Amino acid sequence: MLLVTTADWNEVHGVLRLFERENSIANWREVGSKSEIVVGRSGLAWGRGLHPAATVGPQKKEGDGKSPAGVFRLSSAFGFASAAEMKALKIPYVRETGAMECVDDVQSKYYNSIVDRNQITNVDWNSSERMLAVGEQYRLGIVVDHNVEPRVSGQGSCIFVHIWKGDGSGTSGCTAMEKAALEKLVSWLDAKANPVLVQLPEAQFRRVQGDWQLPKIKLAAAQAR
Repeated sequence: MLLVTTADWNEVHGVLRLFERENSIANWREVGSKSEIVVGRSGLAWGRGLHPAATVGPQKKEGDGKSPAGVFRLSSAFGFASAAEMKALKIPYVRETGAMECVDDVQSKYYNSIVDRNQITNVDWNSSERMLAVGEQYRLGIVVDHNVEPRVSGQGSCIFVHIWKGDGSGTSGCTAMEKAALEKLVSWLDAKANPVLVQLPEAQFRRVQGDWQLPKIKLAAAQAR
């Protein structure tokens, strides 16, 4: 589990902790050290993931500058390096190309999908992220399965964990961190262990901690910078 907590819905800076457990009824064990992260420039809002639907609190929408709160599968990684260079990874990995795009056009049937433009017969979108062209922030990244199964138009797209800008400023809706921390994280992830991202403001974490079987941690001063 990647556990991200922020001080409140509007806070951009937060803390990432890593946890493992032997099975679904075992206690969580914290591993490694905490990392500073940033979320969306407008904070967090409830997204669409593995958690129960939320009726109280902000709801994630396309273009709102918020990162999704909730529980989300981490399905794969991407980056500049070749597959051969990343063969030691324990999660699926795809090398970015100039044709690789993540579609954020709410009118497209490919909305919230990563596609190879050269493989699409009828390109029906007017807006997308050309992932290789994003540059250093996408040198390495992890795909967050937000708003999938099914994809709902307008409820948020192209959510990743990636490298932050040098000043640690907020993102358009992803979770970002230092390059070295992300490299360690990607090397640690194992698809067989069903990795997830749990991302919540502190008050919401405390509210669902027991029901969601989340780790027992102390949040006092957790967001100190």
